[in-house]
Amino acid sequence: MARKKALSLPVATRRAWVEPKSDYSIRRQCRLAGIPRSSCRYQPVPESEENLRLMRLMGIQAITPGPHTSKPSPENTIYPYLLRDIAINRVNQVWSTDITYVPMRSGFMYLTAVIDWHSRYVLSWDLSNSMESGFCVTALTRSLTRGTPEIFNTDQGSQFTSSSFTSVLLDREIAISMDGRGRALDNVFVERLWWTVKYEEIYPKGYGDGIELYQGLDRYFQYYNEERKHSSLGRRTPAEVFTEGGGTA
Repeated sequence: MARKKALSLPVATRRAWVEPKSDYSIRRQCRLAGIPRSSCRYQPVPESEENLRLMRLMGIQAITPGPHTSKPSPENTIYPYLLRDIAINRVNQVWSTDITYVPMRSGFMYLTAVIDWHSRYVLSWDLSNSMESGFCVTALTRSLTRGTPEIFNTDQGSQFTSSSFTSVLLDREIAISMDGRGRALDNVFVERLWWTVKYEEIYPKGYGDGIELYQGLDRYFQYYNEERKHSSLGRRTPAEVFTEGGGTA
């Protein structure tokens, strides 16, 4: 039923679901979105000024969109990838974060989240209509109220190599790990989270604006952590595994 509802959305909306940065092929994403492979290009439309004002009042990061800043900044420090051939077997061993593009019926937003690799628990998340680093730092700071990881993994985007982000980790003596450029699978657990939240929540609902999206994601992440059982976790929820392992849910 959810897929049928999603496929009833306008083609332009479904076209915006397709992302080059994904561990799923463009062809497969187009097939799931119900659009031809040749039509997956789109031109995003920014959020309206009225909704930006309302989102600021709600505490959602809302900045007039500026230059695209997802590429690495040459002046920022790049840290080595620390997780190759390491067994992930405990809570708070590795956390990671990423940013993903979220299309809506009107406009678009960017979503960031911090996840514990072992439990798949979503420690924090935030939305912004800009790729500036502020909302990533906000999500990071919130996540650290729940514990302290041994290693924190990110990609090499300027949001995560910025001193405002890395200084939070260095001040707590958390080891910083960064993916190799173009290696989405180095951060596979966050990539799988994006796939799940988009195809279970964002695409079927087809949110109209940033306020609706924020409210819907707030409900969904509570469900994801507290109710959604994972086969890879022995049919337990992320919250169960996280708290059993010593985390603060």
